[in-house]
Amino acid sequence: MASPRVSAEPTLNEKPRRGFFGGTHAKQQPVVGNNAPAPGVVGNTEAGYNGQQTQYTHGHGGHVNGEGINGRQGGFTHGFKFGTWIRLHAVDLITMAAMGAVGLGVYEADPAPTRSFPVYNLDGSIAYPEFAYPLRKNIIPIYAAALIAFFVPFIFFALFQIRIRNLNAFLGTTMGLLESLITAAVFQVFHKWLIGGLRPHFLDVCKPDVSQIQQTGNGFQQIMYTRSICTGDPDEINDSLESWMSGHSTAAFGGFVYLFFYFNAQLKVMSDHRPAFWKMILTIAPLLGASLIAASLTIDEYHNWWDCVGGALTGTLCAIIAYRKTFGALWDFRFNHIMLPRSTSLFHRKAIDGEVSTSRFSYTPQESMVQRPTAAEGGWRRDWGSAGAPGDATAMMV
Repeated sequence: MASPRVSAEPTLNEKPRRGFFGGTHAKQQPVVGNNAPAPGVVGNTEAGYNGQQTQYTHGHGGHVNGEGINGRQGGFTHGFKFGTWIRLHAVDLITMAAMGAVGLGVYEADPAPTRSFPVYNLDGSIAYPEFAYPLRKNIIPIYAAALIAFFVPFIFFALFQIRIRNLNAFLGTTMGLLESLITAAVFQVFHKWLIGGLRPHFLDVCKPDVSQIQQTGNGFQQIMYTRSICTGDPDEINDSLESWMSGHSTAAFGGFVYLFFYFNAQLKVMSDHRPAFWKMILTIAPLLGASLIAASLTIDEYHNWWDCVGGALTGTLCAIIAYRKTFGALWDFRFNHIMLPRSTSLFHRKAIDGEVSTSRFSYTPQESMVQRPTAAEGGWRRDWGSAGAPGDATAMMV
């Protein structure tokens, strides 16, 4: 059955070769053109590329079919100016460092609230056996969860550069990941500090002094107690009072949900054609990893299930915001691989090379052709572009 979208371009005589990420691409003739932006259109230098840009055509009508700024012809660092990039993103870098310092300081602080808890029921049975599990080692230590949440996506960003070859896109994507992880981490450590909760192994760590129970009780019939009856290690007691919310779950979902959106955008899994099944598997894999990290905390009795759910929701929300802050769309397959432009900042007040200072992506055909995704299936790196506001399918052009 023929594809419902047939390219109007003439057939190339040269035999196409298969691309690394699927699909085929043929050798095409370069046409060098000036990349100066039209009025109201954000140019390519905002993404870190300056000067002339090589584009490809099939030889008629000037229809651009090239790799754009993601093309192989420019090289990984083509037109990239490190000093300019630093000045454009210095505020973000400083903010990330400051947020990291705040998060670390709060993480090291002692729990703020004084919690009351029962030990025995009136009949002498354990009041909350769900908090009496033995203390065990984490299956995945917190530092390992944080490193996995960053380095697994980072490695894939680097691997995809085999095809994309754009240093600015690589740095911008990595910054978006860091923004997701840092924001989620600061959010959850404030909850740990100010709200907290009892870990499943709290009573084992607390080691309550039974001789003090009758004398120090409070509340109705004096069956509630504070940590003053605990005889265990103070640091372990502090940690066992900070169950809500799970830092493992927050980090895992903050990093891997971001990677999920990245895979979906770059491989065009949910788009206008049916991709290879392995792309769906790869796209879903980060969600499997995040859920396994979170669920492992109920096996080693370090968290209650609701702690993991709260961390997962926090990480997911931060990943969604960070990805959409960095790229043109979340689900709209036409634009979710395009990194949004930036031409000015506090340390770079003048727009780059005279481009428009608004730094806004206008979802026009010209801009949709500037950056190409990793996937080649469906002609994404060869012979078509798209336009219109996100979600507006009527604006598709072939």
